Amino acid sequence: MVSSLVFVINPGSTSTKLAFFGPKKSRWEHTVEHPQGIGAHPRDVLDKRAEEITVLLGDKLTQWKPAAVVGRGGPLRPLEGGTYEANDQMIDELLSESWSAHASNLGAPLAKIFAQKWSVPAYVVDPVTVDNFTELARVSGVPGITRRCRSHALNIRSCAHLAATKVGKPLRRTRFIVAHLGGGISVACVAGGKIVDVNDALLGMGPFSPTRAGAVPIGPLVDMATSGDYSKEQLVHLLTHESGFAGYLDTNSLVRVEEMIDEGDENARLVRAAMIYQIAKEIGACAAVFKGKVDAVILTGGLVHSHQFRRVLRFYVRWLGRTFVFPGEREMEALAAGAFRVLNGKEKVKEY
Repeated sequence: MVSSLVFVINPGSTSTKLAFFGPKKSRWEHTVEHPQGIGAHPRDVLDKRAEEITVLLGDKLTQWKPAAVVGRGGPLRPLEGGTYEANDQMIDELLSESWSAHASNLGAPLAKIFAQKWSVPAYVVDPVTVDNFTELARVSGVPGITRRCRSHALNIRSCAHLAATKVGKPLRRTRFIVAHLGGGISVACVAGGKIVDVNDALLGMGPFSPTRAGAVPIGPLVDMATSGDYSKEQLVHLLTHESGFAGYLDTNSLVRVEEMIDEGDENARLVRAAMIYQIAKEIGACAAVFKGKVDAVILTGGLVHSHQFRRVLRFYVRWLGRTFVFPGEREMEALAAGAFRVLNGKEKVKEY
């Protein structure tokens, strides 16, 4: 019977990533594909997903007993970062899509189902609506519009924990600029492990990403919105799925963009350079928030797998001092680490 493990569940729209993690590394990982997709409502697919996961686990349900089950935290009300017990109120709000529709709404409900099978606690770690904005950071400049904290909080805070160890400081005494660079881009001011400012990673702020528009000139956007050529849904789709690399270069893959550059495509070279330029400007804005007093810049996410991409970006920001690179999303590791911090007594579990 294995007990020094946590079981991690990370649901996506058409798959669920699963893993048993020990304190230092994974012991088993697998992805379950769900051809039926997320469906019209999370309640419609919850039991089916749980059944498919149960079939995959097989004998592990009886032979392996984790100390806890942790699921990806979906959209909830704005809250502090940390590890939360997956209680009935949280699960009801997620299944009811009270705050937003997203595949991660299934994380806590699935964690609860499997935690009950093993009679262990169910947790979520750093849901996407983690919010420690200062009041200054909330002011948009337009009455009635408030800046919101929507970021890749799970990976951002996980990287802050890793970097605190590297700089030899308690997390509570650190100041990091964390740039999560993936399909969406979040560039965050992280003070004492708290995200005190960040661009809206979904709509309206920050650098453009492989598919998203980022900040755009307001006048032309107003013209587009009032032209009659777009419904609201079409315009949102354009800004979130058909902009960035996808809009300029007809691909959302940095690998393909760099192949195009190697083939002599000067437009691809310009667009990639512009993305790096905008990311660097956003990092510089975060440096201003911290008045230049930064322990390190952290680059993470899928884009920094590219040596060339991160080399150029580091050239822009090297004046800020140390730069750490943690490639990839690191979601599974971050979920497991959050659970272990509670199980090991380093943090207290929070109540939703």
